[in-house]
Amino acid sequence: MGGTEHLSVERVGATLVLTLDRPEAKNALSLPMLVGLHDGWAEADEDDAIRSVVLTGAGGAFCAGMDLKALAGDGMAGEQYRARLRADPDLHWKAMLRHHRPRKPVIAAVEGHCVAGGTEILQGTDIRVAGESAVFGLYEVRRGLFPIGGSTVRLPRQIPRTHALEMLLTGRPYSAAEAERIGLIGRVVPDGTALDAALETAERVNACGPLAVEAVKASVHETADMTERDGLAAELKRGWPLFDTADAKEGARAFAEKRQPRFRRA
Repeated sequence: MGGTEHLSVERVGATLVLTLDRPEAKNALSLPMLVGLHDGWAEADEDDAIRSVVLTGAGGAFCAGMDLKALAGDGMAGEQYRARLRADPDLHWKAMLRHHRPRKPVIAAVEGHCVAGGTEILQGTDIRVAGESAVFGLYEVRRGLFPIGGSTVRLPRQIPRTHALEMLLTGRPYSAAEAERIGLIGRVVPDGTALDAALETAERVNACGPLAVEAVKASVHETADMTERDGLAAELKRGWPLFDTADAKEGARAFAEKRQPRFRRA
């Protein structure tokens, strides 16, 4: 399929696979990569045939963060990419999932380095699988920088506050085992199998009712900062209409008939 320089895009069944493809730089973020990610999220949102998205990296790495040469003003890409950024100054934040939450579940398949901007993008994903040699961390403070991709806000909401602050304030690396222990990732698998594990998870998501999956994801995120009382009210408002859908009726029939449901997003 398509993509841009430094990012490849393909379909695997109902899953859109976005692969950061700049292995010579451990998939450090470039402007072409950010434009490709932005367009990939948009494609997933707009195409109802896509049920899930897998984000991964090529060459045994996930993402080593922002290209520091580019950050220092060394240039990132051709004029067509710079024109896209001028047209939408928020494009890079949307690409990094700072200002955008895709409608479909996003599953991260991590091998190797997932540090700095890589760990920041990771926080915008929903399900996270990593190879046992993967390395995580927010290195920005070690370079006198700020992790401005959302980590000071999101990380303490995703893992215990003391672990979040240690990661943010020390800039030290974390092994996959430690990242799993503190809750940054959900599962550790043998090296080289993270993508396969993520695709297996995506297949399980894809087999479920798409309206239900998207409503559940939306409810989890929109109620995160609500009181329990308000959150339960919002959950009921979003979830109750699902019971009147054709997909819900099909799910019940399929269960009774002992077959796989045929969901139609209706």
